[in-house]
Amino acid sequence: MTPEEANKPPAESSAGAPAERLLDHDRAQAAAPRPSWVARTLVRWQTGRRAALLRVLRRAAPALGIAAALTALTSASWWYSCGWHGCPSPAQLQAWQPSEGGALLARDSGFVSSLTMIKRHNVSLDKVPLHVQQAFIAVEDRRFRDHEGIDWRGVARAAVANVRAGGVREGASTITMQLARNVFLGTRAAERSWGRKLLEVRYAGLIERALNKDDILERYLNAIYLGNGVYGVEAASRDLFGKGVRDITLGEAALLAGLPKAPSTYSPRNSRARALARRDVVFAVLEETGAASASALARARRTPLKFARREYVPSRTMDSWAVEAARGTIDSLRRIGVLPRGLADSELRVWTTIDRRAQVAAERAVAAQAQRIDEERQWSGQSTRGARRTQGALVAMDPVNGAVRAIVGGRSVERKGFNRALKAKRQPGSTFKPFVYAAALQQGFTTATLVDDEPVAVDAGRDVWRPANYGDDYAGRITLREALARSANAATVRVSRDVGVERIAGLAQSQGISSTLPLVPALALGAASVTPLELTASYAPFANGGERVTPLLVTRIENRFGDVLWSAPNAARRRVIAVEDAFLVTSMLQTVVDDGTGRAVRDAGIRGPVAGKTGTTNDGTDVWFVGYTPSLVAGVWFGADEPQPLGWNASGGRLAAPAWARFLRESGYAPEREAPWRVPAGIESRQVDIATGALASDWCGPARREYFKRGTAPTKSCEQSDYLAMRDMDDWDDHDDDDGRRDDMRGNRRELDVEGLTREAIEEALEGILDASEANDKARRVARSMIREIQRAAERNVERVSQQATQQAAQQAERERQRARAAARDRIR
Repeated sequence: MTPEEANKPPAESSAGAPAERLLDHDRAQAAAPRPSWVARTLVRWQTGRRAALLRVLRRAAPALGIAAALTALTSASWWYSCGWHGCPSPAQLQAWQPSEGGALLARDSGFVSSLTMIKRHNVSLDKVPLHVQQAFIAVEDRRFRDHEGIDWRGVARAAVANVRAGGVREGASTITMQLARNVFLGTRAAERSWGRKLLEVRYAGLIERALNKDDILERYLNAIYLGNGVYGVEAASRDLFGKGVRDITLGEAALLAGLPKAPSTYSPRNSRARALARRDVVFAVLEETGAASASALARARRTPLKFARREYVPSRTMDSWAVEAARGTIDSLRRIGVLPRGLADSELRVWTTIDRRAQVAAERAVAAQAQRIDEERQWSGQSTRGARRTQGALVAMDPVNGAVRAIVGGRSVERKGFNRALKAKRQPGSTFKPFVYAAALQQGFTTATLVDDEPVAVDAGRDVWRPANYGDDYAGRITLREALARSANAATVRVSRDVGVERIAGLAQSQGISSTLPLVPALALGAASVTPLELTASYAPFANGGERVTPLLVTRIENRFGDVLWSAPNAARRRVIAVEDAFLVTSMLQTVVDDGTGRAVRDAGIRGPVAGKTGTTNDGTDVWFVGYTPSLVAGVWFGADEPQPLGWNASGGRLAAPAWARFLRESGYAPEREAPWRVPAGIESRQVDIATGALASDWCGPARREYFKRGTAPTKSCEQSDYLAMRDMDDWDDHDDDDGRRDDMRGNRRELDVEGLTREAIEEALEGILDASEANDKARRVARSMIREIQRAAERNVERVSQQATQQAAQQAERERQRARAAARDRIR
């Protein structure tokens, strides 16, 4: 070993170096200060927290996976269900058209009126010029013909632009997406959210699959909002330029195409300068895309624009009382939750029972007659302003099922106004009397039962009620039929006392009167308050054979896609009076029209089977006529909202009946083409003497064929009656009763007197009777009886004249003999 090797330190083994380092570390730790208890505790807590979190994550991993799957499933369901609202079917999308204010449809599905005012007029695409189509496509969606609802190039372009701007500055909505937004997301149109944008994409895809490009463009051009409350290119063209879209120029088309971006901002009615500046932008786009040539654009720039002075007003107006009546049903269905509260009237199609021709005729008849009444009142110095103005109401319905054919609530349509046909409660006057006589028939009376028409006094508690006939004119003892035809108050009150007010009120309410009826003697003469609708409906059982009907106006409501939201249930019909009683009341009410207070209907030219009753209340404040044919029952009322007389000679026969006749004549209902009411099997007929109600005879007065329930016909002949005098059938008056207390027909019993009639006078009278009776079977029968009586009276008169002549001749001969004897004596002398 050399000296150098001997002086070297021993080399460290590879195993000893780490150990040395550990020792050094331990020595360093020992020399370092000891951590505090708090630090040690914090370290242990952090270490344990991490471990606990790992344990929780390991345990929650399955649950988190399930939650993620449910979230994905929910999102997909939300997407495919169009936001939980349910996606429209292809058929619904194909059937949809932009709303023009909703639609009220008649029984034949014909258009009656809009439900609300919307300035829109839909046109087909072939009526929109190509330059108009190209202008909108160039500005709103250049690749409209190429994409399938979403323009992905446009999306990328908008994303880059928005990133550079640091906010939303450019959109990527296509024409299809705009249509989807306007149609399905109208309530969220102003919302900027990913949810709304995703729904736009979903709906756009559905639209693209259901419609072709031309159909989409057509609906878009009709649906888009273009400012000033106007929707669609047709309405906007009429509003701004006073002409249809097919007639507008390229410059005008460019102005329209610039409006969708900000309709109010760029509308020329708000700022002409901004509108023209926006048009220049559209010109530049048209030139850039090649949609228009440079020369055409140059000419368009040089051509000045002429704007219409008047704004566009749709011709599809809401001027119909049928709309106001139907809106009541719609509002009721909204209140009970059948119709969504957020669903606007403009999105509804409402089917009704309205007859379009009848509705127009009803509105015209009421307006014209109310004007005529006011003119008469003005002549007499009455005020006809405000609440004193004459108003009217009319309700017409099918008596078989209650389907309303026409309804009028005033002389002019009032938007959400007071519908008097439904809400005005007024006294019905003598139009209530048929219920009195119907109740009497139920209690054993017949149409030929005699009743006293003489002054009557009724004990009404502290007072005595004395109802009077019109003009204090009384007919004495008359049949039930004549009492109703004359509207004799005294006779009606006597009948009501025998029948009972409670029974009369119960019958009226069972037939359709829903208002409370006071149980007082004056109820027989109409001392109650009812609406025109319920009074008209209560006459239906008389017309249909005794069954009550429920008035029906709205039959079905659909949304804009054709989904049925509500349909009217089938109303059950209920018998309230016997078919025999209904027929007998109808027969008596036919006499009212033929010969009584309602004969103004015949004077107006109405022929065929018609029955009805007039009514007039105190001082002529309300006038009525409720009449019916086998296929239609209608009630007419006139009065002022502030009750007051309608004139010195106001009556239902003079004022209401003519309006009813005009409505019937113009409505298309022709009673002369209808079969008369069929005689029920339980009814038999007899020839009855008019004066006595007994069986007719050639030796009595005028007779008529009368109807009776089987077993109730009279058996006694009129020859056995104490009274054989005749009554004049031609001198009845057409005045109704005041407050249902003055309907009357002036006619007095009197003996037929032919004393002193010459042969020529008798022959002339006979010819006149024959001429007058040609058109009426009843009059012909009466005329024959009168002729026989005149002939018998004439024979008696001739015999009397002969006897007088013989006596006079004998007296003259005796005088001649006496003169001859005197002359002989003088000669002898």
